[in-house]
Amino acid sequence: MNQPQGPLTGSIVALITPMQEDGSVDYPALRKLIDWHIAEGTDCIGVVGTTGESPTVNVEEHCEIIRVSVEQAAKRVPIMAGCGANSTAEAIELARFAKKVGADSQLQVVPYYNKPTQEGQYLHFKAIAEATGDLPVILYNVPGRSVADMAHDTVMRLAQVPGIVGIKEATGNIERAQWLIKEAPKGFAIYSGDDPTAVALMLCGGHGNVSVTANVAPRLMHELCVAALAGNVKRAMEIQFQLLPLHKSLFVESNPIPVKWAAARMGLCTDALRLPLTPLTQANQPALERVMRATGLI
Repeated sequence: MNQPQGPLTGSIVALITPMQEDGSVDYPALRKLIDWHIAEGTDCIGVVGTTGESPTVNVEEHCEIIRVSVEQAAKRVPIMAGCGANSTAEAIELARFAKKVGADSQLQVVPYYNKPTQEGQYLHFKAIAEATGDLPVILYNVPGRSVADMAHDTVMRLAQVPGIVGIKEATGNIERAQWLIKEAPKGFAIYSGDDPTAVALMLCGGHGNVSVTANVAPRLMHELCVAALAGNVKRAMEIQFQLLPLHKSLFVESNPIPVKWAAARMGLCTDALRLPLTPLTQANQPALERVMRATGLI
């Protein structure tokens, strides 16, 4: 991520965490997934984020998922390690581990549940950057999950902090994204965290997409990002319209429930999740399967 030619661009998969039927992390399947993504053109692999079920893995598992992912990627693609927590000290601890094992960047979500003020958010991320500044920090704003929302002015303040190099903007609000793109300092990357609106963000000057859809359609998402970042509106929109039903279907229940089922249907892993998440209901399976067939995934 900390590259002399500028920020990382392209398709960053928000990778699922494969699990066995007993709920244990399936590390062999994780290694195979990483190899598959590299072969399919994924530009960066993001691990142990929302889609990777970070709330239900313990600290030891969290660290081991990062370690195994870095080891398996072997610098073929960058690893963006999810290190977010609603405790600043814990977020720093996770980031230090990620740095030690060779991750390329850290994704740090707005602290959830305890609802920090804007000043609290600023001090939280500033403390992380100061403690782990040579592991580039990507902010992650997702108020639909964290409740607290990072204001534009807070992002702009944080963009001046050494070590903070970008933001995953997951509100899906393109006007907000445009203001970030317009006013962010040079070298500060704006990534979409919302598949349906990612193409618009990139065509407006964003740098890439942290994608749920890429879990099952990595080649198409990579090609969409390439087209959008090159300003090829026609090609980008052709792929976007091909993927649009899939974007919608993968959120028919809480993420990552549908995408885990879709990945299992493709033979990539089981659909096992940890409580309180439960497998995709039978009622929603036929429609998702139809969309997958129409998209050419199965």
